[in-house]
Amino acid sequence: MTDHVAPEPLDTIAGSVRAEIEVSRSRFIADLVPIADEPGASDVVAAARREFHGARHHCSAWVLGPDGQRVRSNDDGEPAGTAGAPMLAVLEGAALTDVVAVVTRYFGGTLLGAGGLVRAYGDTVSAAVVAAERRRRRLVSRVEVQVAHAEAGKLEHLLRRWVEGARGAVDDVRYGPTAIHLVVAVPLDEKAELLAALAASGVTHRVGELGEAIRALR
Repeated sequence: MTDHVAPEPLDTIAGSVRAEIEVSRSRFIADLVPIADEPGASDVVAAARREFHGARHHCSAWVLGPDGQRVRSNDDGEPAGTAGAPMLAVLEGAALTDVVAVVTRYFGGTLLGAGGLVRAYGDTVSAAVVAAERRRRRLVSRVEVQVAHAEAGKLEHLLRRWVEGARGAVDDVRYGPTAIHLVVAVPLDEKAELLAALAASGVTHRVGELGEAIRALR
């Protein structure tokens, strides 16, 4: 019997990107933005409406949750299924989550038809996805290490090495009266190796488990 291994969370993006294409003189401007929740997605749509207040359509699609389980799309006046749905399909096809895509359209005077709109909205989001820097997210274990001030330097150096190469992150460092508390987020498949390295360090310390979390790593 094998242990069940939880799937890794979907990727997100490191920061906002913008892409633009032109189809038959219609301008399609995509903003792809990382978000944490639905209000964040609404804020991005509202910002696009303010910036491009002369445009008729500000279509959107967003994906939220570690497995991308929460989704929504909006055609914003375009024929049903010609804007939000293809935008969402691109985000899902790229295996991204915690992102919102907003595509603003300036009409160029030529009707594109349903197929043309589907391609244009999808292609604009695709261009933004290609331009974005992906940020890998992983399920990590948060470990607290407590060490006396006199011995903290060596152990802190060891822990910070785990940050390099996207192997984890030092989440917190707290200085108490007699000890330093360091909280390290380490990928689940590397936690045993980290604990072994701590045990072999020769430094007296205490280790506590703070549970699991999802983190974006470089």
